[in-house]
Amino acid sequence: MYPKTTAMSAWPILGAAIAACTLFAGSVAAKDDAVTVSIQVSTQGVDVSQPRGAQELYWRLQQAARVVCTHGNRVGLAPSPNPEACREKALADAIRAANLTLLTQVYLASHTLREAAAHGIDVPVSVAAK
Repeated sequence: MYPKTTAMSAWPILGAAIAACTLFAGSVAAKDDAVTVSIQVSTQGVDVSQPRGAQELYWRLQQAARVVCTHGNRVGLAPSPNPEACREKALADAIRAANLTLLTQVYLASHTLREAAAHGIDVPVSVAAK
């Protein structure tokens, strides 16, 4: 009487992205000691299965990378000695950990395949061909 419909839930993907993004960290210095600062990046209100959502998550990751590699939202922390390299590493680590095709596509809009490979980001063949 009622047709059956199949729908894939976005929760497993969002859960994986949230868990991966909590690992997002950068190194900064505190009185001659290196510390690792991590920021949990929320995917709340973002549909990462859509291009616009992947772009929003990428922007959030970029902002978090900037924070963890500079002041880390902590008093007394000095920025990384090489903030640009720190930001690139932190961003790439988050992209690799999230392992989302659309997020990788957004990353590749401003980075090369060689840069992705250097950071261990798995680029699907369908993405690399574009």
